[in-house]
Amino acid sequence: MKTKYLIPIIFLAFSSCSKDFLEQNDPNAVAVGQYFKTENDVALALNGAYRVLREGDAIGDLYNEERSDNRGTNDNQSNAGEPFQFNDFSILPGNSYLKSHWSALYKGVNNCNVLLSHIDEVKFNDEALKERYKAEAKFLRAYLYFCLVRKWGDVPLSTKELSSKSAAEEVAFREKKEVVYGQIVQDLKDGLTSNLANTQWEYAVGRVSKVAINALLGQVYLTMGATLSADNQANMNAAEQYLTAAYNMKTFGKLTEIPYTDVFDVSKKNTCKELILQVGYIQGDQNYRSNKAADYQARGETINSLKPSTGAGANVKTDLVKDYESGDVRKDFSVHFAANTQVNDWYVTKYRDKSEAAGVLGWGGNDEILMRYADVMLMLAETKMRLNKNAEAISLLNEVRERAALPDYETSMRNSAYATKYPTLKEAILHERRVELAFENHRWYDLIRNFTATELVDYFKKKDQADYGLARIANITTKDFYYPIPFDEYKLNPEKMYQNPGY
Repeated sequence: MKTKYLIPIIFLAFSSCSKDFLEQNDPNAVAVGQYFKTENDVALALNGAYRVLREGDAIGDLYNEERSDNRGTNDNQSNAGEPFQFNDFSILPGNSYLKSHWSALYKGVNNCNVLLSHIDEVKFNDEALKERYKAEAKFLRAYLYFCLVRKWGDVPLSTKELSSKSAAEEVAFREKKEVVYGQIVQDLKDGLTSNLANTQWEYAVGRVSKVAINALLGQVYLTMGATLSADNQANMNAAEQYLTAAYNMKTFGKLTEIPYTDVFDVSKKNTCKELILQVGYIQGDQNYRSNKAADYQARGETINSLKPSTGAGANVKTDLVKDYESGDVRKDFSVHFAANTQVNDWYVTKYRDKSEAAGVLGWGGNDEILMRYADVMLMLAETKMRLNKNAEAISLLNEVRERAALPDYETSMRNSAYATKYPTLKEAILHERRVELAFENHRWYDLIRNFTATELVDYFKKKDQADYGLARIANITTKDFYYPIPFDEYKLNPEKMYQNPGY
């Protein structure tokens, strides 16, 4: 982490169910040590910690979907040159978008650390409320570190406010990823001891709940079991435990009760029971709107937004389009071919808002979905598959496929085309996650969890370049399993902030 020790805090109230809760409250350079006086001060600081989830530099699809084989710009010129590097496997340590991503994630970590360093100085009328705020801050810190450790491996680890230059210098080194994972697990387990509600519907839409903690903890253990060398069996057992706990907290019966389109319907985002955690946006609001529907729409198209598009929208790899099976209801909802001569390509239609409130300016209300139950079910299926509980894994897989109007796994495996393309249960689950969760920022994480660096290279090089656009598959090497450490961070101390291999 760069040795900055005067850390700014941005306080932004956040939720998808109330504009008042979204509005920003900036104390305008009040010293951190003098700010925390009342319960409300802590509440505002917590809302500021949530704010990073609204920033494209923190969880934007450039760093996830466009890094994967789902999406990617076909514009490699001028200002698009640096973004193009992510999908082209030609990223440089000096890439300014890479540095912005790193900085945004650590800004969020720092906001959590400041709150947790001062919360015990404030007298609460209800100690349970204090513990709930701590649980939320620890979840957010764990979520951000989970993003960091999967993308860079060993990363700087700090759990306290950095109030001096010397304090910052003490943590300005790359901690082993196993230690970072240990802190992530501890933060999440701490949250389960609080009085947080089981679901966001019982608390506030867009706020952390116990089902979200269980789901993330299960994913963390699944990732550790799949990628770390030690305690694989124990990690998989823990993944099954926490993912099962999350699954059992659902407030609906079968997934088929919830149409796929309902998950992304802006009019149902505050009631759809499949949603576990989302980043909220306000339809028609100049400050807190989502631009996703309009930005994703291609020139000449009108599916997503009333705002006329002048660009190519969010390009979809033909490689993904071909991965949808015949009859999959998710395909026609998620992607569409733009025939405009200046586009002539597939684009994303999964996020739509043609309401009068969004209007021709494209000020939509599309929330950023971080967690939902189909994701939990498929992670649990993957975990059970890794524990040799194939029948249970297939049952979960089949429920997801049933909603998509597809045959069950056993029937599909009798189809030679399906069986050839997905010869193992592992590949079938990975395929299902790809088409179910496309453009929700899971694909890159799924790939690096299921493949070693060498296997990842082999996987990409088997693809048809013609289905991949201008990005060159031949560029990928084992170095691309991780991002490079941003050059500005590396140059501060090349020994402690050592560069990842290949860069």
